[in-house]
Amino acid sequence: MRYFTSPGAARAAGLRPCKRCQPDGQGLPARDTGLVERLCRTIEAAETPPRLGDLAAQARLTPGHLSRLFKRQLGITPRHYADAVRDERLKTALQATGRVTDALYDAGFNAPSRAYEAAGKRLGMTPGAAKGGGTGQVIRYAIASSWLGRTLVAATQKGLCAVQLGDDDRDLVAALSRRFAKARLEEAEPGSPYRQWIDAALAAIERPDLAASLPLDIQGTAFQEQVWQALRRIPAGQTVTYGELAASIGRPTATRAVAAACGANRIAVIIPCHRVIGKDGTLTGYRWGPERKAKLLKAETGTRKPIP
Repeated sequence: MRYFTSPGAARAAGLRPCKRCQPDGQGLPARDTGLVERLCRTIEAAETPPRLGDLAAQARLTPGHLSRLFKRQLGITPRHYADAVRDERLKTALQATGRVTDALYDAGFNAPSRAYEAAGKRLGMTPGAAKGGGTGQVIRYAIASSWLGRTLVAATQKGLCAVQLGDDDRDLVAALSRRFAKARLEEAEPGSPYRQWIDAALAAIERPDLAASLPLDIQGTAFQEQVWQALRRIPAGQTVTYGELAASIGRPTATRAVAAACGANRIAVIIPCHRVIGKDGTLTGYRWGPERKAKLLKAETGTRKPIP
């Protein structure tokens, strides 16, 4: 076995990069991109989540190799993608059917206990509460001043579900109420775990490096969560275009869908959609105003960005 200090030194010795995984490439080979996309469609069409071994056999790969391909392109494993698809089905079925039990089986869960476990982790509420638009769910919130203006932070028992920026406290509460129309809103008590998360979120607005450790209750679709996870991987001080963000999740032609997912983000700053800019370098839209976006980018990069 020979060791080299750099890829260039290995090439000079007559070696070449692996043609299968292309370690020096900017993305997956086209054949692997197509393979992952086909397997995603297989997962989406299956009544119950396919086993990793079955997917690997279909792809003629080892399970480990297949998992690495998925993680490289989508940032998640086949199992996580299947879970997200099933959870999205559950949310849709809960709104469409009259019975919770029917929705659980329609979504592909083979036992109610598994559905309730998943709902607690992914929906932040029980299936019955999700069916009723958050009925019975309690959301604690607090409003404070930050350097971006009045800031409302809200949390469920699973984590932060909203960070909103504005100028008027009543408007902020009204927006939260519309977002969770049938949930019960309560102000977070000082010293409670909710208040600790809220205080940590306010601190992360001042120090972006603190945001990664915060628990989130995102409650989005599988595609939205994929985009939001990619947003959280953009380091403070850097920006990407919508096209670059779409390419990073293996959907280079889904620029508009990615932009829509950024616009649907309700957790300002913590999920940093402000780090996505237009192809020509302009700031484009921002739910909480282009001035705030410019301030955020200036604080993170030390340079002033043009306000369109």
